[in-house]
Amino acid sequence: MSLLAFVLVFSAAVAHAGWNVLAHGVSRAGYPFLWWGAVSSTIVWIGAVPVTGGVGTTDLGAFLLGVLVSSVLHVAYMVVLQHGYRVGNLSTVYATARGTGPFLSVIIAMLLFGERPTPLALVGVGVVIAGIVAIGFVDRAGSATARASEIEGRGAGAVRPRIDPGLLFGLLTGVAIAGYTVWDAFVVRSLSLNPVAFMVGTTLVQIPFYSFAVRGRWRAVAALGRIQWRRILAFGILSPLSYILVLHAVQLAPVALVAPLREVSVVLVSLFGAFVLHEGKPAWRVGASAVVVAGIALLAV
Repeated sequence: MSLLAFVLVFSAAVAHAGWNVLAHGVSRAGYPFLWWGAVSSTIVWIGAVPVTGGVGTTDLGAFLLGVLVSSVLHVAYMVVLQHGYRVGNLSTVYATARGTGPFLSVIIAMLLFGERPTPLALVGVGVVIAGIVAIGFVDRAGSATARASEIEGRGAGAVRPRIDPGLLFGLLTGVAIAGYTVWDAFVVRSLSLNPVAFMVGTTLVQIPFYSFAVRGRWRAVAALGRIQWRRILAFGILSPLSYILVLHAVQLAPVALVAPLREVSVVLVSLFGAFVLHEGKPAWRVGASAVVVAGIALLAV
């Protein structure tokens, strides 16, 4: 991976971690927050399109198709993720999704794009994914205990599902991550699109989807905007920035390397939780983060 691509992806991870930290708590509002996120992202960045190269192609039909499909994939990702958090163990969903997504992206990119990372880079990919999954499972023991208590409270006759819904929806979320990652890379590369225009297009098209999801809850949406406008604005700046940088990176480097490396944001957020929010098991978090760093070192070779 070139130095420029590495810097772009790492910067994207920092921006992604930044909005997660700044929006900590408010993102749990669900679809009202997602609606504001799409609106704020579009408003903040749409003015940058003309000064960053416009759309980047004269084939507007292909551009619109790419944006529409990407928007559907991104919304599907959020819907599946939100549902997974409702029915499954959060740490299970998170770890499964963040491990499965990059893994599938690597496999699909190798099959469809003919990418052939070096053996050392593939080892780095595996190490990064392993570290990310480990971070997701850091608090699994405590979460599992809480869930066991909940099941016990339902009575001895409660029937446990054969398949852990956390694993199932974590896997589906990972599939969605791989889907939009590979599709977006294909569209941006094949049309030589301006990443800013592509990102603005996808967030703009997402607004009707989220408007449907929050129908009948517009008072809650308005209240969230009044109370949390600063965090919503931070999201509108940093979340698109992180993905714009990733889209630039996939024009320079293989998806098989970019997809795992962008998940470094998971490490940054986890360390923030350990040392600032004083969340549990800081030693385990640092250890898992060290594994990810080792993988990054291999990718950077």
